[in-house]
Amino acid sequence: MKVAQRGTSFSTGSSTIYTLDRFQSATGSSFNFDLTLTQSTDTPTGFSNSLKISPDSTQTPSSGQNGAIRYNIEAQDLQSLGYGSSDAKKMTLSFYVKSNKTGTYSVQLIGYDGQNSCVATYTIAASNTWERKTITIDPDTSNAFANDNTLGILIAWHLACGPDDIVSPNTSWGVATTGFRAGTGQVNFMDATANEWYLTGVQLEVGDTATDFEHRSFGDELGKCQRYLYRWTPISGNYNFYSTGYVYQTTAANVVAQLPVEMRAAATLTSGGSFRLCAAACTNVSSLVLSRGNPKTPSIEAHVASGLTTGQAVGLGDNNDANAYIQLDAEL
Repeated sequence: MKVAQRGTSFSTGSSTIYTLDRFQSATGSSFNFDLTLTQSTDTPTGFSNSLKISPDSTQTPSSGQNGAIRYNIEAQDLQSLGYGSSDAKKMTLSFYVKSNKTGTYSVQLIGYDGQNSCVATYTIAASNTWERKTITIDPDTSNAFANDNTLGILIAWHLACGPDDIVSPNTSWGVATTGFRAGTGQVNFMDATANEWYLTGVQLEVGDTATDFEHRSFGDELGKCQRYLYRWTPISGNYNFYSTGYVYQTTAANVVAQLPVEMRAAATLTSGGSFRLCAAACTNVSSLVLSRGNPKTPSIEAHVASGLTTGQAVGLGDNNDANAYIQLDAEL
């Protein structure tokens, strides 16, 4: 939970939002999953950060309503499991969790290439105590993961689930659904605003044994996250420059985004704040749009009211705005 490209504190409701290390809050059936999610320094020994979650209001899920924390894995990263063959292997999910609300919780794995779903439960036995949990999933010899960059497995840590979506736990791929399901006895974490739930040290690996957590460098983790999201923000002070390009008409320039890693797929662009284009003089930018979503070198069009010189080189930067950002998103 060290990489925080989108920020270190988030508030959500019925929407799905990404937080730390690409982990998301997610809902089913428009449940009001009203949370604050923050990057915390409360961790088990050997870790620096965790994802902390607490309700902003009390909620009781009804019918098929759900609230979960989810993580998406590309199908091509699951090839070593050998699914769809007689040599298919087990996999083991391990993670560290802590909460003041003890009881039964659920983890669900949803497969998107015919595997359907499996649901396991775990118990938080001691209040406010870090515990490591391990869950071993049986192999699927019938359905192979596509060898591509689409969604292969979604992992969901359930915090609340309505009665219509409670099923008997089963660590074999057999629950015929790609919707959210939690196991029998799932607690309602949303029953008190004083509740807190922490997660860190998540690891999914081939085999039936959970090994020690593989600590990678911050640079490695950042690069892996930047495959899905790249965000320019002012580093220090204002008037930062993000990219260079050329003027192709008096009201628009095309700049090339130089990325540290190739993105998963063609990205979408969002931005906020005030920007400017600078050559001999600087001109305020009225809008930014993605002109080419190439995963290696996306191009951004910057539009101004007037005054640019065709063919001139320009730089794109923030206009003395510490909150300005440009974001390229290629998430699953």
